[in-house]
Amino acid sequence: MQDAGPEFLCDAMLGGLARWLRAAGYDARFTYGIDDRELLAQALRTGATLLSSDGKLFERNIIRSGALPALFVPRQLSKLQQLGFVLRGLGLPVRPQPRCMACGGALEEVAKPAVRAEAPRRAYAAHERFWRCTRCGKLLWRGTHWRRIAAALERIGGGGG
Repeated sequence: MQDAGPEFLCDAMLGGLARWLRAAGYDARFTYGIDDRELLAQALRTGATLLSSDGKLFERNIIRSGALPALFVPRQLSKLQQLGFVLRGLGLPVRPQPRCMACGGALEEVAKPAVRAEAPRRAYAAHERFWRCTRCGKLLWRGTHWRRIAAALERIGGGGG
């Protein structure tokens, strides 16, 4: 299991960035359609760093005063460029252990025989190692999707599992 590290709360415009932050090893939450007041309250409650492309949000006193850590993420950047922008802006590396891209939960390795009935037949035959998300229960393995994500993270800043 990995250490907690910084957590992020992404606004409604940054759901794709939240998924890539998870792939880079960080817990990033995203709620579609959340209103600004609830977004700020949730960031305060959880201690998460707020990531937003909403310039008006950065006019709020709670952010301007520094009481709530936040970073403005330019909307015109691609999702991967946004990831690089956040990692560079906050001085963070790509961490060696990714998180579940669906929910941000930590990934825990599970014994291959334990997933025999659940894993797709071809994946079970082709892979020796499997992981389960401790939050949502999703089963993962290092297939082509995982390798493409790791290659993209390598281009951003190294690591990626």
